[in-house]
Amino acid sequence: MSHILQSDVVRYACTCGSLKPLSRIYFCRHCLKIRCGYCVSHEVDSHYCANCLENLPSAEARLKKQRCASCFDCPSCLHTLSTKASTVVVPSSDEKTVTRKLYYLACGFCRWTSRDIGYPDQTVASGGWPEKENPHASRIYNLLEHFKTLALREKQEREKKKKFIPRRNIYHLSGLSAAMARKRAGLPSIGPSSLKDDVGGPAELIPSAATEEVEQLPEEIFTDTLNLLKVTTLKQRLAQPEFQPQTVDELYPAHKCLLIKRSQRCRSCEHNVSKPEYNPGSIKFKIQLSAHYHVPEIRIVTCEPLRAGEKSEMIIKICNPTQYQSSLQFSPLPSPEEEAEELSKEIEERKQKVDRKDEKTNREDVLLLLPSICRQVSITEDPRPVNVALTGDISLPPVTLVLPPRDDAAEYDDSGDTHNFQDDPKIVVWRKANKAAMKLVITPEEDISEGRDVIVGFVMHYTYINTMATQLLEQREPQKVNLKVKLYITVGKVVGK
Repeated sequence: MSHILQSDVVRYACTCGSLKPLSRIYFCRHCLKIRCGYCVSHEVDSHYCANCLENLPSAEARLKKQRCASCFDCPSCLHTLSTKASTVVVPSSDEKTVTRKLYYLACGFCRWTSRDIGYPDQTVASGGWPEKENPHASRIYNLLEHFKTLALREKQEREKKKKFIPRRNIYHLSGLSAAMARKRAGLPSIGPSSLKDDVGGPAELIPSAATEEVEQLPEEIFTDTLNLLKVTTLKQRLAQPEFQPQTVDELYPAHKCLLIKRSQRCRSCEHNVSKPEYNPGSIKFKIQLSAHYHVPEIRIVTCEPLRAGEKSEMIIKICNPTQYQSSLQFSPLPSPEEEAEELSKEIEERKQKVDRKDEKTNREDVLLLLPSICRQVSITEDPRPVNVALTGDISLPPVTLVLPPRDDAAEYDDSGDTHNFQDDPKIVVWRKANKAAMKLVITPEEDISEGRDVIVGFVMHYTYINTMATQLLEQREPQKVNLKVKLYITVGKVVGK
């Protein structure tokens, strides 16, 4: 987050060429690279209902069509329906009044109730609400079964082509007598091929045919006055695509859609960068490698009015989010030739890494026998240059800025700041704990028009302590690495002279 209300002011460049704010990117501790939402693969961990927090396995959620069995959405405003109770007097045989509780569905936002459409009240609050049947359910089911059978037959044909028939030898005759005995007795064979070949042909379906006879419109549509309050909106119709209600008296409550908890993996090394806890009621993460906790954060504090061709001072605040001391340096963006050379080197390194990984996979033939634990190989994108037109120049100071580690207690205790840094007061104007403010000079282009955004860019070099290498290699000291990231800052709009 570069600013409280303007998160897209300071953007970080990903290897795929996209620009994202710090709050929307990840940092892979294995690749030591910034990953945006396009550079990670998504995996579904669990399905749950946001209302009752019921956790469902993937197979059960698929059978229930990704919807909760006990919670409903309002068909009018699409909010969650609640169960209300009402007391009804029921006559009895012994001339005594007996009160009985009945339950109905009601919406607390638009005041829609299940009684508006004639839904009968239920004696149990847990459910039992009648379901509206889809008139095309049988046709859809037959089509699904037809294509499932076709897919299974095609799969068997492919397996038969790949099947290797070994050369017969004398040992094949040992089971001949048992097979002949089963055949004479009229029993089916017990081989795996016979089980696979039992799949019959696809069921015959009546194909859909076009007709010239179209149902005529009712006469009431031309004579009666149209009441728009009784006509459903497009949003209400799309919420129930299997019924497409036209009037409000045809709106029926729909089961609430399930939500998912997903984990995200780096496409390059396939390590998790984000993994939530399995409990639906928990908002914590088992793994959360957000770049906000690993990459220095830059915010704009103040900036003078920007005029074409004139210098303006800008003050930025830099924050070190890690638990280790970090050194920062700034350099201009590389030229197109240098950037193309860097991208070609990175592509070549990635290809070599993939080749080594393929050789290792070929040697480990045991994994081929365990398809349940094998994941699909992620598709990685080649690095691309950032497509941004700069409209200003920035003068970067040739100094090294040292930021202390993060200390939450130092935010409220000024006496704990005992660091003695010999900073140039013309460059570093303010410092506190793990934060520092620097002064930079911005010069917009001379031919820039009034009202256009001034965009500048530079490269930030910083030191990072990689504790992941310590855990993997069992080293005693963490590994110190030098990293860099490209930043693009939208300073503001050009004002008149």
